[in-house]
Amino acid sequence: MNNLTLYGNNPFDLIDRFFSNDDLFYTGFRTPAVDISEEDNRYLIEAELPGLSEKDVKLELKDGILYLSTAKKESKEEKSAKNRWLRRERREFQFSRSFDLPDNIDVEKIEASFRDGLLTVALPKKAEAAPRIVPVKVA
Repeated sequence: MNNLTLYGNNPFDLIDRFFSNDDLFYTGFRTPAVDISEEDNRYLIEAELPGLSEKDVKLELKDGILYLSTAKKESKEEKSAKNRWLRRERREFQFSRSFDLPDNIDVEKIEASFRDGLLTVALPKKAEAAPRIVPVKVA
């Protein structure tokens, strides 16, 4: 095979094909950056979800595992003939993360909020039972 067959008549055709092939840059599956911290009375999960809204986010708790997922659909907006994509990376995508929760989580009090592309999930710890003093009787 000679180079003319691979590149066509112009070696710069390969560069043009490289930059016009969006599939090389497209990742349909992304994983958001997540921070998990612990405070005295709760755990916090913070996930960066730029470009999403609270309607795009799904949280589900099942068998002690918290599932975080979303699917962002591609806009069907068409560009006019005079505008064409030179590079397009913001397409539809999906992700899913799961977090094993410790046994000391009060699952009934879990709260989630979403603001400026940041999802915050507060996982309150169960109140620890106060130690019970057992009186000792003299027999």
